[in-house]
Amino acid sequence: MNVAILFLLGLGLLEAECRCFFNHTQEHCVCYNLSQESASSIIQCLPASVVEFRGGDLERYVDFPISDPDSSAIEMLDSLVFRKIIFGDLLVPELLLARVLRFFSYTHIRELVFDSCVFEGRGNWDRMAGQDLPILSLRFHNVSSAALTGREQDFSSLSSFLGALQELSITTSRLTSLPCAIGRLFTALRSLDMAQNSLGDESLMSAFCSGAFPQLRVLSLQRNNLTSYHSVCEGVQLLPELQHLDLSQNKLTADPSSSCQWPLSLRSFNLSDAGLEEVLTPLPPSLEVLDMSCNHLHAVDISLSSLKKLFLSQNMLEAAPSIRNYPLLDTLHLDNNSITELPWDEMKNLQDVAAANNPYTCSCSEAGGLQALAAVGQLQQGWPQHYMCHAPPHYQGRLVEDVPVSVLQCNSAAVVVPICIILVLIAVVGAVCLIRSRPGLIQSCPRA
Repeated sequence: MNVAILFLLGLGLLEAECRCFFNHTQEHCVCYNLSQESASSIIQCLPASVVEFRGGDLERYVDFPISDPDSSAIEMLDSLVFRKIIFGDLLVPELLLARVLRFFSYTHIRELVFDSCVFEGRGNWDRMAGQDLPILSLRFHNVSSAALTGREQDFSSLSSFLGALQELSITTSRLTSLPCAIGRLFTALRSLDMAQNSLGDESLMSAFCSGAFPQLRVLSLQRNNLTSYHSVCEGVQLLPELQHLDLSQNKLTADPSSSCQWPLSLRSFNLSDAGLEEVLTPLPPSLEVLDMSCNHLHAVDISLSSLKKLFLSQNMLEAAPSIRNYPLLDTLHLDNNSITELPWDEMKNLQDVAAANNPYTCSCSEAGGLQALAAVGQLQQGWPQHYMCHAPPHYQGRLVEDVPVSVLQCNSAAVVVPICIILVLIAVVGAVCLIRSRPGLIQSCPRA
């Protein structure tokens, strides 16, 4: 059997007992330690749409002759129902990968994943020039390879393949830079995930240079080495289609003199767990979703006319932001802050309110307002068990749900005064009737 086809099927791994397992839906098949000698074992995975191969190395096949597939091999590859292939815990010689990747053009595979792999050496990618592949999603997680700098020519041979990709993920792989010329090859890419790497502020200007990633809509830079809010803004401002940006778990600081303008297309901004003690400005003007949870914010005093969802959980807020600053807001999360009272009258038009684990002062109006929000389904998370009273003392530790809010208990004067007035009126009417019923009690005035 052609070595390239063996590679596609995950064969050529360490000599060991073959073990393949289906999940309960029979769609995902995982195989461990396959070998060429046990090639027949792969047959049981043929009905799967997702096939995963783990364990071993491919060095033994680097020098094997690889010929173009004949008609029967092409027919066999075309008949496979695989849509996703995962290679895990493998040593992958790049020389071999460069020789067999073109064989994917005969398959219907849409997603290719390398998980915990080591790419060794440097391959010759010339034969991939002009080669189209059906793969739309390419993912690397916890991989190591030679640095990308200086390899622009290698990647240019992959321009047809890379230019058709829609999703690219390189996570937890110690990535420090992405050359400008490589970014310009991804002309159709919609989503780029580079979370948990070692990208610094200075690397973004090169990675997202003019002409790079022209169709990019979703970008995750979560948990890198980014520190300057201004530098990140400058780094991504040349992405004209960017809609979703994730900067969470970076320790960002503001530059008071910054005048950088974020892409006008940006709609969703994740600044959670970024070490913020104040709201960084400027913010993208057309934001619809803003996540600043898990920071150290004491107050949020901003106005965003397009904002629909605001996430501020796990901060140090002592008061909720004014809903009037966000006329289109439908979702507000304020869990785990230091808020004692909510502007519940302003929240009546919201669809989703989460404000659990705050030290509420359970006045009649506050408890009643929260109960009213819960009654119409607006408090969707944590109610009632995580809404507790902190004050006044006689309600401390009590569920907000259990605080009595009837008119008689909360405003007895509003009930007693009308009753007293009614009783006085009844007494007056009774006295008048009594006098009129006894005419002798009324004496005429003497005439002069």
